[in-house]
Amino acid sequence: MSLINEYRATEEAIKELQERLKNLSQDDKLKKELEFEGKLRTLMGEYQKSLRDIVAMLDPEAKSSKSPRAAKATGTKRARKVKQYKNPNTGEVIETKGGNHKTLKEWKAKWGAAAVEGWATLLD
Repeated sequence: MSLINEYRATEEAIKELQERLKNLSQDDKLKKELEFEGKLRTLMGEYQKSLRDIVAMLDPEAKSSKSPRAAKATGTKRARKVKQYKNPNTGEVIETKGGNHKTLKEWKAKWGAAAVEGWATLLD
């Protein structure tokens, strides 16, 4: 987009926003809300109360935005379950919690991962 086109588009957007602002400023609902907000802030200043104090009074069970969020479980990994593999070709049995077992890797290379996983039973 050329600079002049960008300028004209920005100018048009400003005009639209000014029109929208003009319409909003004439809205009776907005005027009432602004009046309420002004009176509320004056009252809060008179009694030296903050918005948090008001929310706490009206809804004591509301959680404040400064409260700590649900903490992630750090350092607590799910324990792996022990699997027992029995090779039907050799009758050899191995038990492991992970897939980084030397004999298991050899079996998977020789007979395929899908076949070897079929030999597994889960131990508790």
